[in-house]
Amino acid sequence: MTTTEAAEVTPETAEPADHDHGVHGYHKQKDEHLKRLRRIEGQIRGLQRMVDEDVYCIDILTQVSASTKALQSFALQLLEEHLRHCVADAALKGGDEIEAKVEEATKAIARMLRT
Repeated sequence: MTTTEAAEVTPETAEPADHDHGVHGYHKQKDEHLKRLRRIEGQIRGLQRMVDEDVYCIDILTQVSASTKALQSFALQLLEEHLRHCVADAALKGGDEIEAKVEEATKAIARMLRT
């Protein structure tokens, strides 16, 4: 699923954000996310197998790059869902909550850029 394929959440369709009780921006795509993470897990296991089988270094590095891109893509999707759900919900509520959510998202983006 690409970021453009994610269901768009509007204020009318958004469910209330509940940071502590499991209602998060990704909950509607949870099954798809788990499937995607299992594929990435398989890629990582493939890397372990390649090392165990003494595969050529460059071939392993190619697979490392593919695994890294898959994780980055997953992270971007999750970030988009966070912005559409959690940050948008905070914007509707206004006040200090929106400032906290924007700061939280900014720090998450900074962490992603460092990788």
